[in-house]
Order: sequence, then C-alpha cells, then structure tokens
Amino acid sequence: MNTLSNTAQEILLHAKPLILAGGYHGFSYADISDLVGIRKASIHHHFPTKAELVRVLVNQYRQDAAAGLAQLDRTIADPGARLRAYVAYWQTCISSGTEPFCVCALLASQMPAIPDIVAIEVRAHFRTLSVWLATVLAEGEASGRFRLAGEPKAEAELFVATVHGAMMSARAHADGDLFEKIIGPLVERMTLKGPS
Repeated sequence: MNTLSNTAQEILLHAKPLILAGGYHGFSYADISDLVGIRKASIHHHFPTKAELVRVLVNQYRQDAAAGLAQLDRTIADPGARLRAYVAYWQTCISSGTEPFCVCALLASQMPAIPDIVAIEVRAHFRTLSVWLATVLAEGEASGRFRLAGEPKAEAELFVATVHGAMMSARAHADGDLFEKIIGPLVERMTLKGPS
C-alpha cells in the first residue's frame, strides 16, 4: 500500500525524468525544488537523503513493473504473445519518448557509483524480470511455441541483456525504431508457431 504524501509522489514524479536524463548523479534537490516549487528543506522532510529518494523511486518502479508482468500473465495465455506484449510496451515507451529507457537499466550501468540501498533495489528488479522471462520461455518451450538455444534461465538473461542493449542503441542513435529492429528478430527466431 502506498503511504506517501501527494508532495512526496510529486517529488518522485519529477525525479524520474531527471534520473533518466542524467543518472543518479545528474540531478540535485535544487533541480527538484525548482520543478516542484518547494524548498530543498521540504524535500529533505520527505526524503532525508538522495539515496533514500532514489531507493523509494526504484522500489515503486519495481512494484509497478511486477504488477505489469502479472497483468500480462493474467490476460495473455500464449507465451509468444506475452513476450511480444512485453517488447511492444518498451517499443511504445521508446517511440513516444514517455520512458525512453528503463530506470533500473540506467542505474545498473552506474552500479559502482550508486549507494548500496539503491543497488539492492536495482538487483531485485533484474531478478524479478529474469525469473518472469525464464518462466515465459520455459512455458513456451514446453508447449512447443519456442525453440531455445539453451536453458530458459540463460535465455532469459540473454533476452534481458538484448532488450536493454537495444534501448541503449536506440538512445545512442536517436532512433526509436532501432529497438524493434534489434528485438523483433530475436523474438521471431525463438518463436516456432502459433498466434502472433
């Protein structure tokens, strides 16, 4: 249950794009103060440290992502269609610019320089995502929908790395379509038959 105040939620709302633009060290409480229209001391009241602010933001991000994956499990029976829906979510976010990069992927790239309490949340996100993907891939392989080159767990890690690498390439080249050009063939190569 979310017990954060409206002001705390607004602070997090403004912090997220700042993190996506410049990473953990790319923003300050002064930046948020200007955006939210409150004093820095007020931000410290809600989040005593920057590490705590980012930890809470990543924790919320993890919860939202887990809820989204659970929704895919509930509403899409076919593992191939579920995998495509996951990819389509990111394609839409990248193309529209609403979320051009995964917050946790960006923070993972800065792992040696971020506080431990943030790193723990980032690692937990990747564990959840990898387990979900391994489950989808194993289900697809068992049903004859997927042909995997290795064990589902290893294939899930490959998929995670490819998705986030494709995000990075799309960002580096300022080409939202590049994400689909990289990920689409990966999904198609592992899919054998069934609904798209």
